[in-house]
Amino acid sequence: MRFLRAQWQIGGMNDVNHDSLADLADLRLRLGDRAIVLIGMMGSGKSSIGRRLARALGLPFTDADDAIEQAAGCSIPEIFQKYGEEFFRNREEAVIARIIEDAPLVLATGGGAFVSEQTRKLLLAKSVVIWLHADIDTLVERVGRKDNRPLLRGKNVRQVLEDLSAKRNPYYAHAHLVVQSHQAPHDRTVQGLIHNLDAHLQANDLRRGASQERHEPAN
Repeated sequence: MRFLRAQWQIGGMNDVNHDSLADLADLRLRLGDRAIVLIGMMGSGKSSIGRRLARALGLPFTDADDAIEQAAGCSIPEIFQKYGEEFFRNREEAVIARIIEDAPLVLATGGGAFVSEQTRKLLLAKSVVIWLHADIDTLVERVGRKDNRPLLRGKNVRQVLEDLSAKRNPYYAHAHLVVQSHQAPHDRTVQGLIHNLDAHLQANDLRRGASQERHEPAN
């Protein structure tokens, strides 16, 4: 299936007022029982932006990493240390599959989640997937604020992020929408994201309507 995708620069754009958007209730109606799923590299702002997006739309928010920790009874660094990355990825697939059944909601995934073919197919089928894309300089600055990233500990942060981006970006590119996450207030990013999400859903409605008309029998 060829997905309708678009890319917007967030951060250099003019402020978007919620009053200028289509009614949020209509957006929720068009969303239906799908989730809004944020994917992207660590440091792209998935959790912070996801919480604000969920609050703006009146939807539940779930952070997949938090859900994995709750299910495992220990932190993600501890999971990596005790059981390894493969075990973590298997748990991640199972937890995301469970969470998505509670849609509509906003879900922030871990940076490697969308690389899984099983997870990728599930999310593309049952949600609107939004890739929050940030440049390497932005990612380095953001992840440097915390020391809780198992894949970065004791390593050259920039080099690891460059290597991971090269590996993961081709998978992220399957997302329905791509949003550039720059150094801008997250509330402004969310306003722009909602505006463009609404445009995406409206475009899908138009495309679906045109397809139905083509397949209706002539009188």
